[in-house]
Amino acid sequence: MTKMSAAICTSLKKVRCDYIPIPSPITNKVLVKTRMSSICGSDLHIVYMGWNVFKFPLPPGYPGHEGVGEVIDPGNTDFDTKELVLTVPNIWKSQAFAEYQLIDPKYLIKLPADLPISHLLMAQQLGTVVYGCKQLPSVIGKTVVVIGQGSVGLFHNFMLKQLGADKIITIEPIPERRIAGEKMGINESIDLTGDPATKAVLDLTNGQGADITIEAVGSTETLNQSIKVTKPLGRIAAFGLPTTMEYVPFDWNNFFRKKLTMHSVHGSQDEPGLPDFHEALDLIVKGKIDMSQFLTHKFHISEIQKAFDLANSKKDGAIKITIDF
Repeated sequence: MTKMSAAICTSLKKVRCDYIPIPSPITNKVLVKTRMSSICGSDLHIVYMGWNVFKFPLPPGYPGHEGVGEVIDPGNTDFDTKELVLTVPNIWKSQAFAEYQLIDPKYLIKLPADLPISHLLMAQQLGTVVYGCKQLPSVIGKTVVVIGQGSVGLFHNFMLKQLGADKIITIEPIPERRIAGEKMGINESIDLTGDPATKAVLDLTNGQGADITIEAVGSTETLNQSIKVTKPLGRIAAFGLPTTMEYVPFDWNNFFRKKLTMHSVHGSQDEPGLPDFHEALDLIVKGKIDMSQFLTHKFHISEIQKAFDLANSKKDGAIKITIDF
C-alpha cells in the first residue's frame, strides 16, 4: 500500500477526499495510522470562514488536530509499533484528517486499549478546556456564564462544576445543545441570543452580571455579548477562534468602563509534556465524564464534505462529529 485517504480543503467551504502518497518515515518523527479523528469548531473557522488561510488548497489532512491512531513506524523515539496514541499537534501543523500522520513525538500521548477510541479521542478537546480553566481565577463560589453549548461549552460546564463554581448559566439557542447542557446539571439555561439573552443573565444575577464569562462560540456578536453580561471587574475568557483576520467591532466603551479583564485561550499543545491532555485522559479513564452524550454523528473520510456541512449547520442535534478511516 503506497497511497492513503486524506481530506483536502480546495477552496472556501469545499473539502474533498483524495488519495495521495503515504509519507515516508523520518527518524525523529512517528508515522501514525489514523483510526479516528473529529471535527473541532476551529476547523470550521478555518474551512468555512477562511481564518488564518492565505491560499488554497490547504495541506492534506489540515486542519484536523483531534486524532487517535496506531503507531506504524516509531522512528528513533520511545513509542512502540502498534501502540495506540492520541495525536494533539499544534494546530498550525496538524494533519488528523489524513489516514497517516507523520508527527513529532512531543504531540503524542500513549492510550489504554480497553476503552472506545471515540471516548479517548475526546481527551484532545477536553484537554484544551482543562488548560483554559487553569487560566481562570478561582471559580469557587462564583457565577459563571458560558456562551455556547457546543462540545467546548459543554466541557466547560463539566470542568466548572468540578472546580466549584456556585452558579453556571448557559446561553444556547439550539434546543439539543441547550438540553445537553441542562443534563449536566448547570443552574440556568437561556434559549435566547443578543440583547434578550443579556437581559436574562442580568435578571438571573440581580442586575450584577457574571463574575466570569466563557466565550465558547467565536463570533463578534458573542465576544461583545460577553462584555455586556460580565459584572464590573469581572473576567472574560475568549475561547472561540476569530471568524476573520480583519478588524471587528469591539465594545471598548463598556469594556473600559467596567474595568474588565479579557484573555484568549490558546497554546495547550505547546506545554512540555502535555499535562492538561494527560489530566483530561485521566478524567475519561476514571469515568468522571461520560463522552457518549457528546458523540452524535460519525462519517467515513470519504464523506468529509457531508461531515463538515453538518458540523457547520449544527442541525440534527450535531455536537461532536467523528471521522472513521
